[in-house]
Amino acid sequence: MKPKPIDTLSCLKQLTLIASFLALVFFSNCTPEKSNSDKEEWVALFDGTNYQDWTPKFTGYSLGENYNGSFVFKDSLLSVRYQEKDTFNGTFGHLFYKKKFSYYKLKATYRFVGEQMSGGPEWAIRNNGLMLHCQDPKTMGVDQDFPISLELQLLGGDGVHDRTNANLCTPGTNVIIKDSLIVDHCISSTSKTYPGDGWVTVEALVLGDSIMQHILDNKVVLEYGKPTIGGGMVEGYLDSAYEVGKPIKEGYISIQAETAPIDFKSIELLDLCGCTDKKAKNYKSYYVKSDNSECIY
Repeated sequence: MKPKPIDTLSCLKQLTLIASFLALVFFSNCTPEKSNSDKEEWVALFDGTNYQDWTPKFTGYSLGENYNGSFVFKDSLLSVRYQEKDTFNGTFGHLFYKKKFSYYKLKATYRFVGEQMSGGPEWAIRNNGLMLHCQDPKTMGVDQDFPISLELQLLGGDGVHDRTNANLCTPGTNVIIKDSLIVDHCISSTSKTYPGDGWVTVEALVLGDSIMQHILDNKVVLEYGKPTIGGGMVEGYLDSAYEVGKPIKEGYISIQAETAPIDFKSIELLDLCGCTDKKAKNYKSYYVKSDNSECIY
């Protein structure tokens, strides 16, 4: 049979299509994939390894000094521990994360363990806190007992009394609840008692100085807003840091050492402030506060 003449134009078209397809495959594999704008990107403030991201401050001691080794990093846990020979002498401690935040969700998993330190105050039994919107620890007085902050109080059952959890305490601050100025130092949540030494996961939603919520078992147990400096219940502060009436819109996060042994398995944060330009690679649909200086194109 006589062979058909080669259709040169048709062959060129096929080769062009093949080349275009291969180029598309090559560049799609080499080009960074744009992130899913709805996927939440939680940051581990503590993941069992990043101990260097936290700095202690104890009453009567310089920033960075871990008094009596009370904050312990061991077995992938961030813990507060006391020696049997130790007796409480007013040395309250706080451990600060390195960075401040304004709009965010916070999630921590913790458990109370063992017995309270000898001489500790009765109110501090199975008591710790996630201190929100803390002042910069560098601005604290050497003898200051608590940072100016908003405490998401972690309170474990004592086996006798009902003790609500995820309460609010206000060292050096005031808040608004249902349009009323709250001057009480501690405000109870609506939560149940969490007894025993089991792991508990607590969350907070913080939106600058507008809304702050404490959450347990996916339920809001306390809500407040419009925090300002004032109200007392903090001693040893520097006058330069205690600006009465100043709105508190951002701050550091810390945990406490106030005579109750505790373990933290994880502390995570979802930043709600970031790039809101949909054209950017790092745009996130869940951001509620815009900071387009963070955009990546």
